[in-house]
Amino acid sequence: MPNALSHIALIVTHPTRTAHLLAGVFEDVRILREEDPTDSHPEVILQLAGLEFALIRGQGPASRNGDHIAFAVTKEEQLVCARRMDELAVDYQMARGDTALYFSDYDNHVFELEVVEG
Repeated sequence: MPNALSHIALIVTHPTRTAHLLAGVFEDVRILREEDPTDSHPEVILQLAGLEFALIRGQGPASRNGDHIAFAVTKEEQLVCARRMDELAVDYQMARGDTALYFSDYDNHVFELEVVEG
């Protein structure tokens, strides 16, 4: 049986642009592999929250739905990310008594920053 996630793959129009968005929102993003446009499977690999994300060039979801990736954060971390989104002019929504912050990338992938204390 699986005991951990290996990676999360997201299909995005511009992997480098999406990687820069995530790096702009989160402090701890590490780009592990840059996109090589000559590759038949161009992608950016980054590390965030102890997980690898493969951002693969392609056509992302046509619209947002209930699918999302949620990160557990402290209230302070959530507010730091919100300030960074303000600086980047990234839209986000607060929910559930401001314990959840939702934002989307350029390809309709939704991310949640959920305040989990303790």
